[in-house]
Amino acid sequence: MIRTILLTTVAAVLIAGPVLAQSPDVAGEARARRILERTPLIDGHNDLPWALRQGHGNDPYAVDLTANLDATTDLHTDIPRLRAGGVGGQFWSVYVPATLTPTEAARETFEQIDTVKRIVAAHPDTFELAVTAADVERIHRRGRIASLIGMEGGYSIDDSLGLLREFFDAGARYITLTHSRTTTWADSATDAPKWGGLSPFGEQVVREMNRLGMMVDLSHVSEDTMMDAMRVSDAPVIFSHSSARAVTGHARNVPDSVLRLMPEDGGVVMVTFVPGFVSETVRAWNAARAAEDARLKSLNPGNPQAVADGLTAWQTAHPIPHAGIADVVAHIQHVRDVAGIDHVGLGGDFDGVDALPDGLEGVDGYPRLLAALIANGWTDADIRKLAGENVLRVMRAVEAVAESRKGERPNLAVIAVEGAPE
Repeated sequence: MIRTILLTTVAAVLIAGPVLAQSPDVAGEARARRILERTPLIDGHNDLPWALRQGHGNDPYAVDLTANLDATTDLHTDIPRLRAGGVGGQFWSVYVPATLTPTEAARETFEQIDTVKRIVAAHPDTFELAVTAADVERIHRRGRIASLIGMEGGYSIDDSLGLLREFFDAGARYITLTHSRTTTWADSATDAPKWGGLSPFGEQVVREMNRLGMMVDLSHVSEDTMMDAMRVSDAPVIFSHSSARAVTGHARNVPDSVLRLMPEDGGVVMVTFVPGFVSETVRAWNAARAAEDARLKSLNPGNPQAVADGLTAWQTAHPIPHAGIADVVAHIQHVRDVAGIDHVGLGGDFDGVDALPDGLEGVDGYPRLLAALIANGWTDADIRKLAGENVLRVMRAVEAVAESRKGERPNLAVIAVEGAPE
């Protein structure tokens, strides 16, 4: 979820040129859809609950999710497009901002979990809650979309392993250890480090997640946190929505040093579609715009209108570039090349960003992406692993670790106050 981070680019996105036309690969898309009839496509991260909270009164009935909403709203997700995209399992993100106090974040995350359950209850013929790999497979066989819950930001547990357990009992099956800010126990990729990875309490969080059967999600965390979490966790880790840093040099992406460890870890990197993460040209444009924004603010203190006017002029002279399906394919291919075919998946971040690559503007775009991979020589077996088999394998492995520890008592560790950094 990076909508709040990208707000400064919204105006630029809106004034960008028209979406480039895609040449349809009808045969490839049909082949992809046939594969997805038997193998659930499981997306690692969709922020529809947050989009409903922000723009529609947190009410699943405020918009008609049974209709295609592409032309009438800015939503990327609705039931017709999910069906057209062949989505068989969806991790709904229960994001809340890192700017909240931990207590506020805990409350609002529980509210977001309630939103997911209300979405499912509003459309029982389409959605069904899932908490295990077996649930996903069973629900997919019934022709419904398995709805899983993923928490985005470890600050929501309010430094309490008791709350962690309550979130698990409420249905959450992964936690992204940080979001945009370093927390009291883990370093973020996009903030100053405090711990050099995980604090001692952060290690206890990972261990308790293992005991419960909750996946450790390393999107948004620093490279040191990635390494620490993989060292501590006895279960495979996931990246619910990250791409490859060697292809696009953004701190949110996964470096090759970590990708090379994935075969030993057993985890999966679910490649995201965020333009600034998949296109080096877009990333560089975002950085240049941020620099211009800082320059204008330094020249015009206390004059926000001058800053806004200056940015408008800069954006007119420097139109935002577009990302495309080929950019996403490059990241998927790189993860495969370095980590292996068993360690790559998909995590679009739909409804968590304000712009998406051409051809992937909504959740109906998955067959187009898979067709592009097929055209590059990917076999049906490869596509099945990417689409859902890899994630299901990780889920089963996490569940097996929890089963092996079901006799252990709950962890009662608390965060140390003395010695914590200022």
